[in-house]
Amino acid sequence: MSNMTIYLIGLVLLIAGLAWGASVAGLSPTWIAVGALVLLGLGVAASVSRTRRPEHSPTDD
Repeated sequence: MSNMTIYLIGLVLLIAGLAWGASVAGLSPTWIAVGALVLLGLGVAASVSRTRRPEHSPTDD
């Protein structure tokens, strides 16, 4: 598995746990969905920036 896949699996588990906790705490499903989407967007952006390979131009070699 690639590093990004492992990162995203962990992110999904984190979001699921937080959503479950928010549900048990009595938050509205609308706000739980909004929070989950925001966290998912931030997580995908972070995973792309952390696992991206550096780009090399032909003049680097």
